[in-house]
Amino acid sequence: RSMLRGATAARPAASALARAAHARSLSVKPVVGPVKRMLEQNQQWAEEMRRTTDMDAMRQHKPGLLWIGCSDARVPANEIIGEPPGSVFVHRNVANLVVNTDVNLMSVLQYAVAALKVQDIIVAGHYECGGVKAAMEKKDHMAPLENWLRNIRDVVRIHRDELMAIADQEMRYRRLVELNTIEQSYNVMKTGVVQQARIQSKELDPRCETTVPRVHACVYDPLTAELKRLPVDFKAALKEHDDVYNLYQLSQH
Repeated sequence: RSMLRGATAARPAASALARAAHARSLSVKPVVGPVKRMLEQNQQWAEEMRRTTDMDAMRQHKPGLLWIGCSDARVPANEIIGEPPGSVFVHRNVANLVVNTDVNLMSVLQYAVAALKVQDIIVAGHYECGGVKAAMEKKDHMAPLENWLRNIRDVVRIHRDELMAIADQEMRYRRLVELNTIEQSYNVMKTGVVQQARIQSKELDPRCETTVPRVHACVYDPLTAELKRLPVDFKAALKEHDDVYNLYQLSQH
């Protein structure tokens, strides 16, 4: 009888557990739509990665390149330059801006330069950029977006004469994309962490013709899938304002 009572008492407990498990299964909805496709594609990609890549190498994080680009979905950093996972440290925001009050970007830049010791920094703008187009409009896009776009409006102010001399609206817009990218690359060069690293690299190897990290201003065209490097003479451009932005000097031996 005692065994019977024990078995009888166990049945309600088991039944309660079964009901709880059933309730949990009902609360977890099956994945559908784009997320389902994404997970399935990830499985295919993961299988290919495991087949073609030394996965143990993924335990280390040693990218040689920092990419500062736009959040635009048409501009995936690794893919357009043909680099595998692990080779590019990436920061993206609307219109690839380098703003000295952006703690997110400045943290990325500091970590990339001081900790990862990246050798090259690419500031990548792109044609068809919605952020740049929005900054050309006489319209309040409302905070916080309008606050962000004002940085591009400042680029328009700085280069107003050149831009207004371009009669074709589309060509003026494309030129603003380029000028914005150049100005943001200047902003990278103005930072203390980049200046300090470049001074240190020069002191370590005085005979080296280029100091690191090297900064490159590039523009990507989504309509041709081509990335081009803009001709920028950083030394000449920053020398004009050396007394304002230069934070470090080579040691005198």
